[in-house]
Amino acid sequence: MIKKKVLVFASGTATGGASGAENLIERARIDELNIEIVAIVSNHPHGGAYDVAQKHGVPFYYFSSGTWSAAEYRQIFKKFPQDIVALSGWLKPVRGNDKTRTINIHPARLPRFGGYGMFGDNIHRAVLEAFKKGEIHYSGVSMHFVPDYDHAEYDKGPVFFEYWVPLQNGDTLESIKRRVNIAELNWQPYITSLVAHDHIRWDVATSTIVVPPSYPFLPKGT
Repeated sequence: MIKKKVLVFASGTATGGASGAENLIERARIDELNIEIVAIVSNHPHGGAYDVAQKHGVPFYYFSSGTWSAAEYRQIFKKFPQDIVALSGWLKPVRGNDKTRTINIHPARLPRFGGYGMFGDNIHRAVLEAFKKGEIHYSGVSMHFVPDYDHAEYDKGPVFFEYWVPLQNGDTLESIKRRVNIAELNWQPYITSLVAHDHIRWDVATSTIVVPPSYPFLPKGT
């Protein structure tokens, strides 16, 4: 089977992060996913994403912009030909992309715990508060297709993967974050491969998500 090319956008931080991007690289090399990470793009020139790229010999591209314009994104897409674009902790608006070939992973269930400002500890803090109020019993991991930011807000686009992570009495922000991150690392490479090979796809004409038979990870509601 031909390996599909995946271009990863990962903000990380100025001092670390990008664990999802590193996990994608490692799993792509040791598992039978038939994907190849062609480059990592980050808005930090020498942060965690840069370190991951250097460690694994993957091309790195520093992307800094005041506008995050469609033209700038298209230059990157052209520089690193890809079958899909995977956002893995990318905290900037995306423009000029093919919404059916761009995916994002989010460390909570959508849409309630998504949108502007919902990143990092903000997400898990909101989840913990809702749990303490008795409003929810699960956090989770979501993956969704990504429309151009000029036509949608953050974390919009149809969700094609939802994995529930049970919440427990005595949970803290850190314990929730840790269990959700484990689920992210477990599932992101496999689901990314399914999208890259068109086993999961967004049929825009019919406004439906096409998935493999008996696929159990579409959103289940509350």
